[in-house]
Amino acid sequence: MGDVFKRFGGGLGTVFTALVLVWLAGMVLAPNITMIDYALRPNLPPSAIGGDQDVYSLSNILYLAGEDVHRAIFFKTIWASALVAFITFVVCYPIAYWLAQNATPNQTALVLLALTIPFWINEVLRTLAWYILLAFRGPLNEALLAIGIIDAPVRWFGDTGVLAGMVYAYILFMLFPIYNAIESLEKSQVEAAKDLGASTWRIHARVVIPHAKAGIATGCVFTFMLAAGSYVAPALLGAPGSRWFTQIIYNWFFEGGNWNRGAAYALVLLVLCLVVVLVTLKLARVNLTDVAK
Repeated sequence: MGDVFKRFGGGLGTVFTALVLVWLAGMVLAPNITMIDYALRPNLPPSAIGGDQDVYSLSNILYLAGEDVHRAIFFKTIWASALVAFITFVVCYPIAYWLAQNATPNQTALVLLALTIPFWINEVLRTLAWYILLAFRGPLNEALLAIGIIDAPVRWFGDTGVLAGMVYAYILFMLFPIYNAIESLEKSQVEAAKDLGASTWRIHARVVIPHAKAGIATGCVFTFMLAAGSYVAPALLGAPGSRWFTQIIYNWFFEGGNWNRGAAYALVLLVLCLVVVLVTLKLARVNLTDVAK
């Protein structure tokens, strides 16, 4: 905070600091405090709000513990979000390494531009593109039928479609942190490992990945959080058997009319996601300062 005042002076620094504090209070603290308040209070008609029944309790949160279907979807969402993060890492790591260590500046600029341009389009439209691609009579089935890999069209919607859509939707959130981390690795270290006879796998395991662990952890955190809180991809690409926990939260708010229970479900999802993220950072020995960078 002191750097702001040194750079911009007392007056302008005060304005910037005040704007940041207002933004934090209005966009971060207020919504979350309101969500906690709703989650701990019962769903009552307007006339009963503030009355004897309007007391704080854990009943809305405990309701989730007693709902077998909702609880199963909740843990499935957490597990599947971790799977999305892992698949996205597997897809992005080779690309990031090639861009950072082997590609020419022109190749890097061209590939990054090609990856970035589709993300100028709205997420809903990008997900609808996957909806068309994975359709029963869509391009994917037509291509696989034409080359003889399948004998009949496959229904890709469901868990497969949701995973594919999410990996595509959040690929840049994994790619850029890993690319930035590997870019700072001196090529001489990789060359020295090769000269000493290290295999490709050993070089990546002992040199590249340890150096890039902050970027990898950052990408996994971003991707996991975005996947766990996603609604568009499960709603458009999912099937009745592949419901996401965010869909249940949506139903409580907009179909069930029970904002208190919806807030409780959202609070549980937020808390467990934070726990998973903190545990991941602890296991990777990366602190929040490294993630912020």
